[in-house]
Parts: sequence; C-alpha cells; structure tokens
Amino acid sequence: MTLMKVLATGRDDAVALIAPATPALTFAGLRALVTETVQTLNRAGVGRNDRVAIVLPNGPVMVAAFLGVAAGTASAPLNPGYRADEFEFYLSDLNAKALIAQAGVDSPAIAVAEKLKIPIIWLTPTPERGAGSFTLDTGAMPLSSAGPTFAEPDDIALVLHTSGTTSRPKIVPLAQKNICATARNVSTTLRLTPEDRGLAIMPLFHIHGLMAATLAPLSVGSSVFCSPGFNALKFFSWLEESRANWYTAVPTMHQAILSRAGHNAAIIAAHKLRLIRSSSSSLPPQVFAELEKTFGAPVIESYGMTEAAHQMASNLLPPGARKPGTVGVAAGPDVEIMSDDGKILPRGATGEIVIRGDNVTSGYESNPKANAEAFTNGWFRTGDQGAMDSDGYLSITGRLKEIINRGGEKISPREVDEVLMDHPAVAQVVTFGIPHEKLGEEVGAIVVKREGTAPTERELRDFVATRLADFKVPKKVIFMDEIPKGATGKLQRIGLAQKLGITA
Repeated sequence: MTLMKVLATGRDDAVALIAPATPALTFAGLRALVTETVQTLNRAGVGRNDRVAIVLPNGPVMVAAFLGVAAGTASAPLNPGYRADEFEFYLSDLNAKALIAQAGVDSPAIAVAEKLKIPIIWLTPTPERGAGSFTLDTGAMPLSSAGPTFAEPDDIALVLHTSGTTSRPKIVPLAQKNICATARNVSTTLRLTPEDRGLAIMPLFHIHGLMAATLAPLSVGSSVFCSPGFNALKFFSWLEESRANWYTAVPTMHQAILSRAGHNAAIIAAHKLRLIRSSSSSLPPQVFAELEKTFGAPVIESYGMTEAAHQMASNLLPPGARKPGTVGVAAGPDVEIMSDDGKILPRGATGEIVIRGDNVTSGYESNPKANAEAFTNGWFRTGDQGAMDSDGYLSITGRLKEIINRGGEKISPREVDEVLMDHPAVAQVVTFGIPHEKLGEEVGAIVVKREGTAPTERELRDFVATRLADFKVPKKVIFMDEIPKGATGKLQRIGLAQKLGITA
C-alpha cells in the first residue's frame, strides 16, 4: 500500500481539508495538489527516497505539503520552532536534498540551508483554491520533463528523529507501507467513516499529528479541520466552527482544555463528540474520568511511538472495554512482554514491551549498534516497562530510562503521579529523578495547583506517605504555574532536574 492509494479512498466531491475562515478542499482537489507537488519535485530532480525537509507553520498547508512530498519522496518535517544550531544538525544529519519553506515567513532554517548549500523550494499558500492549497517555486533547481513518479510500498515516506533526551537523536525511516498500516490501524480502532470530522490540534512535525490526526481520517474519506496549532483559548470556537465529532491530543492538552470547559458548557452541549483520543504519554485516570464526565463521550487512550509509525495498542470503543490506567489491547502490531534475556513473559509478568508488525520501522538509519540493542528475534524493544493482564490490556509502568533508582529501590514516576493527582489541590504533576550523591537519585515532583488552593509541600508529601512506601515519597515538591513540556506537549522527565537546576 502507498500513500497515493490511501488518498484514493475519498469521494471526489467530499471535503478533505478545512480550516478556520477558509474554503474547503475536496478530495479531488487534494489528489490533484499531491500529484502536482510530486511532478514539481520530480522536474526539479527530486524523486523517490530523496530527503525533502519541510519547515512550515501548523495548519492545512503543512498537511497538504506533507502528503504531497511523502507521496513521491521521503518527507522530513521539522519543528519550525528550532534554533539555527538545531536546524544545522537535523538538515545535515538528514542529508536533505531540498528544503521547503514558506515564502514571506522568516525562519533560521533558510540561512542554515543556504550555508549548507541545500536548495530552497519556496511555498506560497493559495487559500482561495481551498484549505491547504499552495504553489511551489523551485527557483534555480535544474528542470526536466520527468514525473510524476509516485513512491512504491518499500520506499521511505517519512523520516523523523527520536527525541534524543539522553543521547544523540537517531534517524527513524518509515516506509510507505509503515505509515499506511498505521492509518488503517487507527481508522479501524476509532471506526472512522466519511461522515466523521476530526479537529487537528497536534503539532504536524510529530508522528501523532501526522498519522492519527490527519492521515488516518483521510485514509477512509473522512475530513479534517486543521487548526493553526493548539490553543486552549480557541479550542471551543474551533469545535463550534468545525462541527468536528472527535479529536486526538496528548494529556497536557486535554488538561488545558478541561481548564476552559466550564466557560464553554453551551458549545460542549451543542456539539457532541463521538469520541476523544489520547496518546503519546500516560493519561492520568483522574483526567480520563473528568474528560468523559465533561464531554459525555468515551475517551480512548492509545499507545504509540515514532518507531511504530505511531499506534501500537489502544483501548476500545463501546461496547468494548475501556480500562483507565491502561493503553488497551494490541491495535495493529503484535505486542508482548519480554524479559531482559529475550524471553516472552506470561500475562501478569512485568518486563519490556516489545512489538512487531507491518507498521514498525525496519531499523534506525546507519546505526548498527542501536539496531542490535533495539531488535531481539524480530521483536522491536520499545524501552517501555509494562505488564499485560489476562484480557490482553497493557499497563505501562514507565520508560525504563525514566525509572528512578533510589539506592537500588526502583520507583515508577507514573505511580507517584497518580497518587498526587488524587489530591484535590493538584491540577497537574510530573514526578522525576533528582541526582543524589549517595543514593544515585531521589524523588522529586513538580505540581501545578488548582485555582483557589494553596497546598504546602509538607501537606502533599504527607498525602503521598499515606498511600506509598516511604522511599517513594517525593523529597522535594516544587510548585510551578505550568509543567515544563517538550515541543509536542509531552512531559519530559529525563534531564528535567538538570534543565531546571534542581538538586537534592
């Protein structure tokens, strides 16, 4: 399966992309734009498996550009918020053959591309032709009459880097067949149909936004309302304008949306959601319950990662079971629990979560050491610790690298998070390891207080002490107005103490 074949699903006159105050783009229009993009790139000497970096703002143009580039070359979306040094690393590491940037939008990527002698293709939005429409100017790049030559199933469609919180980021190449498998897996899990409309609020340089929020619905002829990026203050007006019936987000976004829900009860009542999806980090059970109560819709927590082209497991829509605190059952690839020595463990045992399937990358690029560590007997080792219950529902106890080692005692940060979230004065929390001279690590927590409350550090520590063993009680509780997050809205526990200058 290829991206172009996936996009052939939508009815010609059906809406594919819409955006705030912008005319809709039909599937016929989207397919024509994708074909035109591949032809333009081919004529400029860029074709299958060539790396094309994309640095564009969030929105429908980014969606359409990604689809057009990925249909005939290897797309490499980059975070437009990167600094010059970061762009230099990523553009060099990718060996990019061209950079697509928006005309009139200043970005450090432009000067870096010029320095590295990477040709720049200028994109100009043409919203009058429909949401996401654009033209490309290849400038002085050599022109030929070639194309369009669309990618084949084994060709690379998408190139992303791992987050690189503890080491040099690794290159993750995802083939056409990988991303198409994930589109099928997500759309099947959520039972998406052409009658559905998703509200896209995730960053579109991130696998979650690209796959679950956009490609999955488009793959079944469903429409996508593309926001210019997450904004809790505008979420409800977008919900009203779009008439979307579902959205997908990370937990910190859900929490920000809930903080505004009380002011938007009328919109919530008038625009009923069919489902809410959560992925990319653990959803506290308390937030799960509040979301379902507020919106009157089932919350589907899923489990994904870049190396799996996103989705690996998911809770089920009714009448299937939703188990708060779990990420559901295998939802596409095979999922098992493995011991350190490579044995598949029985249900109930704790070990490393491993996966295999047609959505999983064939390996990191030019990194035999990482591949030797990541693959065991055909299984990809996710780096997550977890267990599977008798019904096949998967619980994640934490990233193996995030487990706090306090003098030999192993502590799951998520376990402490969930206890603190039960305190009525706690709105958000992230538990993390603080370096300690003698113990190696100590437990710390950052807490965002609920409005109108004033808990003390001692009060919260005492509260945790009633529920957990003494060694799991945070020795330091820091109050902040906002939880520090990465570019995609995910919590980043690794290196947090160092980043904030916190010591025990």
